[in-house]
Amino acid sequence: MERRVLVTLAEAVLLGALYSLIFRFSAQDGGESGSLSGMISEKCVEFANWLSGSGWNAAREAELAEWLEYPLRKLAHFSEYACMGVLVYTLWSQWMVRRKQLCILTVIWVFLSASGDEIHQYFVPGRCARFTDVLIDTGGGVFGMLFCLAVCALYRKRKEKKKA
Repeated sequence: MERRVLVTLAEAVLLGALYSLIFRFSAQDGGESGSLSGMISEKCVEFANWLSGSGWNAAREAELAEWLEYPLRKLAHFSEYACMGVLVYTLWSQWMVRRKQLCILTVIWVFLSASGDEIHQYFVPGRCARFTDVLIDTGGGVFGMLFCLAVCALYRKRKEKKKA
């Protein structure tokens, strides 16, 4: 089987797994989602306390965990969609030569996926749809795509250096 077909199949499977993960997180009701992000922010604060040797008391840890929860949730959104940007870009790069069209397709794909995710969340109890989340998610996708472009540029530059 041709290399690009194999890469496309692998990318499609990974993209399907990512969509499944995103859908599962979006399907959590408000309480379940909040308790998961609360637990993760608590663990991050506990680790930071241990790592720094600050000796924060329980009240200080709880305060920091509460402060950290919102940015951590947004970072999770950004990261999920950065992965999507990488996967969509690399999947379609196997078939599209024009980089500008590939970039536009990637941004539109991620934007529509993020919009669909927010629409889904609108119907989940205790959750809501936010356009700012669509923008954060799309920003993550653009970041993932730019990461791919940077890696490709470095690869081409290194390849050209070897030729010279």
